[in-house]
Amino acid sequence: MDFDEIQRILAMVKEHELAEFELEHQGFKIRIRKDSVQPPVVAMAAPLAQVPVAAPPAQPSAPSAAAAEEDGELEFAIVKSPIVGTFYRASEPGARAFAEIGDIVKKGQVLCIIEAMKLMNEIDSEYDGEVVKVYVENGQAVQYGERLFAIRAK
Repeated sequence: MDFDEIQRILAMVKEHELAEFELEHQGFKIRIRKDSVQPPVVAMAAPLAQVPVAAPPAQPSAPSAAAAEEDGELEFAIVKSPIVGTFYRASEPGARAFAEIGDIVKKGQVLCIIEAMKLMNEIDSEYDGEVVKVYVENGQAVQYGERLFAIRAK
């Protein structure tokens, strides 16, 4: 992949206002992610090379106190999407959802699946508690950092 191709990819990411983009082609991998406050972050790795990538800036794990009070979510732990992809509540169509509203979940329990680039990624609960809200509909596209579940932590 040459410099002109990378510039075209960056232009397309900007034009389509993508929050995150990842491409792997012939052993070359490029990942572009932009934060709403900071300029895009670009990380590239050549074949068989390890390129250290700085951790993303810390984001607040909960909405502001005023916004949380308005939504009544002050006491809830929010599970957010760690990747961009398609949200699925069950392992296959017609199967029981991994987590329903009112279910008691344990830390490490699978809550949903997010499909990204034909890979199924299980999203686990980081909390013990009760599922009180599901923010996303089955089959809906999700962005990095988007709210998926609210859990009343115990």
